Amino acid sequence: MYWTLELASKLEDAPWPASKEELIDFAIRSGAPMEVIENLQEIEDEGEDYECIEDIWPDYPSKEDFFFNEDEY
Repeated sequence: MYWTLELASKLEDAPWPASKEELIDFAIRSGAPMEVIENLQEIEDEGEDYECIEDIWPDYPSKEDFFFNEDEY
């Protein structure tokens, strides 16, 4: 399983919180690349809902990871 920023971004609009099955269904319905669906299928399902993309990919960059000053815009 591997995640890239492009692949993970396909789940930004997912209906959080969501179960593994709900995320797979969302990825299929939204036309996400097959790699996203394969990554979701490889997740060890413990029967709990995922609150956000960081629960699936802890290294997902947040707004704080980007170096720009929002006050300037």
